[in-house]
Amino acid sequence: MDFCFTRYDFKYEQYANDLKGKKSLPNRYVHESDVGLESIPKIMKNGREVYQENKIVRVAVFGLGRIGIIHLEKLLSHPSVKLMYCVEADKKRAQFVECRYNLFGVKFLTPDEEEIVLNDEELDAIIIGTPTQLHEKLVIKALEAGKGVLCEKPLAVTFEGMRRCYELANKFNLPLLCAFNRRFDPSFRQIKDRVERGEVGQVQMVKTCARDCPLPSLEYLKTSGGIFHDCAVHDIDMICWILGEYPITVYAEGHAFIPEIEAIGDYDTVSITMKFASGIIASIDLSRNAVYGYDQRLEVFGSKGMLCSNGVRPTAVEHHSSIGATQVPICYSFASRYAEAYNIEVEHFINCMKGTQQIDVKDFQTLAVNKVASCCEESAKEKKVVEIQKSIYEFGFETKVDRLAMNGVNGISEENGVNLIK
Repeated sequence: MDFCFTRYDFKYEQYANDLKGKKSLPNRYVHESDVGLESIPKIMKNGREVYQENKIVRVAVFGLGRIGIIHLEKLLSHPSVKLMYCVEADKKRAQFVECRYNLFGVKFLTPDEEEIVLNDEELDAIIIGTPTQLHEKLVIKALEAGKGVLCEKPLAVTFEGMRRCYELANKFNLPLLCAFNRRFDPSFRQIKDRVERGEVGQVQMVKTCARDCPLPSLEYLKTSGGIFHDCAVHDIDMICWILGEYPITVYAEGHAFIPEIEAIGDYDTVSITMKFASGIIASIDLSRNAVYGYDQRLEVFGSKGMLCSNGVRPTAVEHHSSIGATQVPICYSFASRYAEAYNIEVEHFINCMKGTQQIDVKDFQTLAVNKVASCCEESAKEKKVVEIQKSIYEFGFETKVDRLAMNGVNGISEENGVNLIK
């Protein structure tokens, strides 16, 4: 038996010293936790080489509902973050959070005290998890106060409101991240990377499935903006992000099987077909209520094969017995399914605040997705195919014009296709 600990010790040492990760790993398809810590730059101080001081980003959280708490937990575990404020309208909720997370050194304020937060010159950024109708006002106030912003989608209830937010971010050169969290999911990011490396050849078809669990409350659905702008936008964004181009036609069908959802003029079940100039066809399967769990799937099919990501389960345990084999159900809700994506999203935003990364979700991408979602909504209501003219994707951001010459995964040219920049 040819076994040599020296050789294996060397491999481990090589991996341990590779602080940026992946270079020494034989398998490039690794989990994020295998990447290791980012290296800390060294500087000369008093004639000695020392590690550069870690920049602390001072943050405030607006809204302590379900998404606000998710972001709060990520911030509390981040070594480069100091949480300074929490702003919440429900005082009992705020008191519970303060005690639950032992945040007695953090200032808890109500929305009518938001100016105290925004006027604090030491504060660097705010994270917005308030109800949708409050997003635009907070984003604009924060940017005007010189703060970076991570905001749950949508940035505003209208297209013009979204555009106004991005114009301010560009004007003041501040990070504004619209939280399309699925982009930060490790499985979806790997599929995108492998599609770009040509592993499936010429992409021909993309399918996504997004079925909610549990059924959102009626109160939430009334202010959500509808299934197309609340739900479908995630799938539209992910498909266009992977392919690198916009659709030229869309067709959508929807139905409300739940009477209460029908009563508010929305759908609980939707199917969308999108056609791209490259010939790629994409289909989206949406539901507000999957009783078996939070069902999220992605499939990219091409001339050389297929890449797919199926439902994620909280554990990998299987039970094998005389009657067969069983697994635990898929993740129950978005919070458990995308737990890691939220971690990476917050890490990305903090790195943008520190100046080590650029915002991954671009302004024109968010605006384009909003336009496509509106076209899908129109298609469902009018029961017709909606053709999308290229001019609908032109937003007039002069600083972004140079990015509009990029190609999609199948090599679409600017002349015969509508391109989404990756």
